[in-house]
Amino acid sequence: MATAFSFAQAALFSKTPLSLRTNALRTLTFCLPFSSSSAALASDKPRSKKWRHPVTSAALELGGVKIARDDVLRDDPTNNVPDTIFAKLGMQLHRRDQHPLGILKNAIYEYFDTNYSNKFDKFDDLCPLVSVKENFDDVLVPADHVSRSYNDTYYVDSQTVLRCHTSAHQAELLRRGHTHFLVTGDVYRRDSIDSTHYPVFHQMEGVRVFSPEDWAASGADATSYVAEDLKKCLEGLARHLFGAVEMRWVDTYFPFTNPSFELEIFFQEKWLEVLGCGVTEQEILKRSGKTDNVAWAFGLGLERLAMVLFDIPDIRLFWSTDERFTSQFLRGQLGVKFKPYSKYPPCYKDVSFWISESFTENNLCEVVREVAGDLAEEVQLIDNFTNKKGMTSHCYRIAYRSMERSLTDEEVNKLQGTVRELVQSKLKVILR
Repeated sequence: MATAFSFAQAALFSKTPLSLRTNALRTLTFCLPFSSSSAALASDKPRSKKWRHPVTSAALELGGVKIARDDVLRDDPTNNVPDTIFAKLGMQLHRRDQHPLGILKNAIYEYFDTNYSNKFDKFDDLCPLVSVKENFDDVLVPADHVSRSYNDTYYVDSQTVLRCHTSAHQAELLRRGHTHFLVTGDVYRRDSIDSTHYPVFHQMEGVRVFSPEDWAASGADATSYVAEDLKKCLEGLARHLFGAVEMRWVDTYFPFTNPSFELEIFFQEKWLEVLGCGVTEQEILKRSGKTDNVAWAFGLGLERLAMVLFDIPDIRLFWSTDERFTSQFLRGQLGVKFKPYSKYPPCYKDVSFWISESFTENNLCEVVREVAGDLAEEVQLIDNFTNKKGMTSHCYRIAYRSMERSLTDEEVNKLQGTVRELVQSKLKVILR
């Protein structure tokens, strides 16, 4: 939902599923699809020349839509989707019943089915290729918002993107007449590299639409009635997932809801943001033909919650096919604690360069991911300075580590050499 876009990024309500990022973790809340980057909208348009790994996948069918490789990796000057991202299409971790994300999704489904008599329609196979209008305009994202930039979003062409949040489907579902629904899916954002951020993650958003007869007898105004119903619903969901925990509501701001809230729980000796939510902006409902209705929406990031519930320390593990990981989880067993297996040593390599005006850290991370894939554990700025000529230097430390084996010096040196070449040629910086 639009809310998920800011509510959930860890989803649309997260401050990082609405989605604005609030802390180092992909917010457990809705994910505002927005990232916190402040790069100018047109500061880093992708270049038409792309360095690509060979890709073996030929075609996919997602949500009833057939997608060929050339439909996503186009020779278009606005296309900035790398092969590594295309390779994730169709993986649908949230639809695997024995995967932590699938287990969590099903636990949330169970809560809504039990408490709302199966009223909520469920969608978890909608195509992730959406229009710019669906991804941004329909959920009231301002035309100049940073989330629309090529630095933050994967563009297939100037009018098509890989969805940044599940809210991209909200308007269409409302127009189709759905009044209670949950949307779960993989979402895509260009992002930093560390243990809690990944360019593909999963969100769930929920929407409930009310009619005048629903609140007429309550004596309350429509907004207050819906807000109270929303809080009751989500407090019940938090208890269903985390047990009898202390909770608190925090007033906040999301562009698609008013009023807007974040739910926090006291869990493992600290306050933890769980999700973002609010009463849907009337403009969204009006555009969908629901002029007399009021609605609520929430958004959450599945990875963010699953990392807490299952004690999973690194977001890359969700993509692991190693049996030492996959065999630890069973359908219906929420909160089984992950038992770490062998911890292989990291290998650190530094790269220093004079930056250009168009340089952004997200672009650097895209280069590193293109070369090293999931062997890149972290990219961290460790030093920067500006000389007397006004030139600014950045030094980044790249941590390479496999979760399944020890890396050799030879292969790490080869990866680093390729990173250096591409950083210079693609980002137009001057190596030091």
